[in-house]
Amino acid sequence: MFIDSHAHIDFDDFDADRDAVLQRAADAGVEHIVNPGSDLASCRRAAALAAQHAQVSCALGIHPHHAKEIGPGQWEEFISLVRASRPAAIGETGLDYHYKFSPPEQQQDLFRRQIRLAIDLSLPIIIHCREAYGECRVILDEEAPGARWRGVMHCFAGTPADAREFAELGFFIGFTGMVTFPNARGVREAAAAVPADRLLIETDSPYLAPHPWRNRRNEPANVVHVSRALAALHRLEEADIARITAMNARTLFGLGPAHGDPAIAYRIRNSLYVNLTNRCTNRCVFCSRESDPTVKGHWLGLEREPSAQEVIAAIGDPAAHAEVVFCGFGEPTLRLDVIKEVAAWVKSHGGTVRINTNGQAGLIAGRPVAAELAGLVDVVSVSLNSADREQYAEICRPEGGAAAFDAAIEFIRDAREHLPKVVVTAVDYPGVDLAACERLARELGVEYRQRKYNEVG
Repeated sequence: MFIDSHAHIDFDDFDADRDAVLQRAADAGVEHIVNPGSDLASCRRAAALAAQHAQVSCALGIHPHHAKEIGPGQWEEFISLVRASRPAAIGETGLDYHYKFSPPEQQQDLFRRQIRLAIDLSLPIIIHCREAYGECRVILDEEAPGARWRGVMHCFAGTPADAREFAELGFFIGFTGMVTFPNARGVREAAAAVPADRLLIETDSPYLAPHPWRNRRNEPANVVHVSRALAALHRLEEADIARITAMNARTLFGLGPAHGDPAIAYRIRNSLYVNLTNRCTNRCVFCSRESDPTVKGHWLGLEREPSAQEVIAAIGDPAAHAEVVFCGFGEPTLRLDVIKEVAAWVKSHGGTVRINTNGQAGLIAGRPVAAELAGLVDVVSVSLNSADREQYAEICRPEGGAAAFDAAIEFIRDAREHLPKVVVTAVDYPGVDLAACERLARELGVEYRQRKYNEVG
């Protein structure tokens, strides 16, 4: 299911067939649409539309193009409408220095007022920014220094560096049909630079219809093409992007529960991951296990640890997946007996098994364990994350102290002797000497893979 996080279906472009447009969206799998206002009239229409249709939520804001129209009386009317309508967000608002239909000074003043309103009402903000990313950042910093923002940079068309910067501030980054335009290489580069857990998909209907329908009226059903393009850029399946961006939109706009029950088995690309535990012997500085146990749109916050039989039931047919991976947000070897039981069942039913681990299995069990996994595990991937014992202790914060690094190295050596394939991985966290990590992996006689520190899998 998809959520179109930005569409102007209140515009008169849809007056002749609005109900049919909404039905086509539902038929295409679009479960919800966020309709932002852009001036007072469209805000009134957006609020009315949301009141009439359960699949539509309104956001209320004044677009920078219309800043010059908003005097004291109009601003008070806008405030009254916001308080009466309970919108999902304030916006769209922001800065547009491309057209400058309103003077920049008036745009800035109105943008600041809407930022303050969003903060006062604890609402997210939808920002339109064109050729003004630096000024936008200055205003955000001045209005709420050091804030972790709740909002979206809508219809993003800036640089990859801009995208990463706003994502790091807490913003989601919304992409439209522009990612499908043959000549929009810069937009695709920016979209590829944004972590998947910061992405939103939108149509900006009636504008920006995707290729090859460009220059026609756009509509929410076409958000599926945006999802498909982002899936290709992130080397994910379309279902992954749909699930991730839908969760992101629910989380940002409060569109019902952000997630369902915790997943025991969850699919990413063509692999099935097994969530055995949320316990871990490390507390890595880059891990969101304690604050937000979400991976690629899957909620992994276990309320209790599943039994081996519950895991087997959740897996289904192991041969339907490229591999079954013991991963999750915890350290799976804390439940070594369950791994062995489930892995034996997976192998007996034609599946392939991988374990993602911090390598402390021997330290946890109090004995070498790699030999026990022989014949059960095809690949073991060890998240080492440092080639230096002291830095490992600083970044991974292991319960076992300095001994944890040595235990991981010993596990790698042991696994190399008993298992078909061993991989050492390291995250590109600031300060990590990735070249040294790769050298260490080669010295240990195993493969090496670099990972982004916002990536799990």
